[in-house]
Amino acid sequence: MARFKVYLEYEGSRYSGWQVQKNARTVQGDLINAAKKIFNTNKIEFYGSGRTDAGVHALLQVAHLDVQTMLAPEIIRMKLNDELPADINIIEIEKAHKNFHARHDAVGRSYLYQISRRRTAFGKRYVWWVKDKLDFKRMVEASKLFVGMKNLASFTADDEEEKSTKVLIEDIEMREVGDLILIRIYGSHFLWKLVRQIVGVIVEVGRGKLSSEKVQQYLHLKSDEPAKYTAPPSGLFLEHVYYKGDKTLRSLEPTMNIIKSPFGKL
Repeated sequence: MARFKVYLEYEGSRYSGWQVQKNARTVQGDLINAAKKIFNTNKIEFYGSGRTDAGVHALLQVAHLDVQTMLAPEIIRMKLNDELPADINIIEIEKAHKNFHARHDAVGRSYLYQISRRRTAFGKRYVWWVKDKLDFKRMVEASKLFVGMKNLASFTADDEEEKSTKVLIEDIEMREVGDLILIRIYGSHFLWKLVRQIVGVIVEVGRGKLSSEKVQQYLHLKSDEPAKYTAPPSGLFLEHVYYKGDKTLRSLEPTMNIIKSPFGKL
């Protein structure tokens, strides 16, 4: 059995998330089905670095593929892309050590969230359009409250796989690009709906409907209130998965030109 490291991207609008589910279309499910056709076997494992929710996109997801084959990585990449729908794309495949694990070996991840301050005909599947006026300075101040090792029990839905709600948020970067607000969150790992609830609370602060003091209360006492502010999946992208030796991203840009062009020049 050979193991391969797979780098891929996907547009999540049509999928019920990454993980295989009964009676639902998922990214992992489409990958496994494509691999079964290519290798003509059911003995396949396609294991991702982490799950993404329904409607969430990935600029760079990492997975490992286990399969018995003599095909070269580049041939596998081309054959998989021939079988996959247009909204899933394999960027690169390389041979991996037999002990490499896409999830367990990851040392960090970054997510990008895109907020639009105007209605857009082109990017509505990739942004959250917030109609209310937003105070960017207050949003930045609120974002700093999440940085560090925090108990984020108030900012996640129940997840049986997670035994601890303590997460190291290494940094939150924010930038205005025309009518877009970009939020990048670096973390050791992420709980279910964590990024969307953090973003939702930051937006409520920007709207003037939540105070920084209230956010601090959420961080110290378990509350169900942040769930009410959960941001929609459309604006969320798994941006990068980090392994030992990887360099941290520096520039903070819109995800693609089709998003960038309607919102003005950089």
